[in-house]
Amino acid sequence: MNELARYLVENAIIDFKGGITIDQVRGFLRTEDSRESRALLSKLIDDDGVDALMLTIADCLKDFIRSGINEEVVRGQLASYSQS
Repeated sequence: MNELARYLVENAIIDFKGGITIDQVRGFLRTEDSRESRALLSKLIDDDGVDALMLTIADCLKDFIRSGINEEVVRGQLASYSQS
């Protein structure tokens, strides 16, 4: 059981239900005028959309499966993405 559980955790895939557009991201960030939100929006514009963001965030969040994924972890990953 332990090896199976370890295998499943190590090979889990994170996906997001539905799609999101850059206009929806703008809507979410509209009320937050922070340096981080402006940097993320700028990065998304440079990347021509949110596809790379979604793949990168899903991949990075796999590292947090054991310790837990919460809003703070996701915010940290968004900030890291915008600075890359």
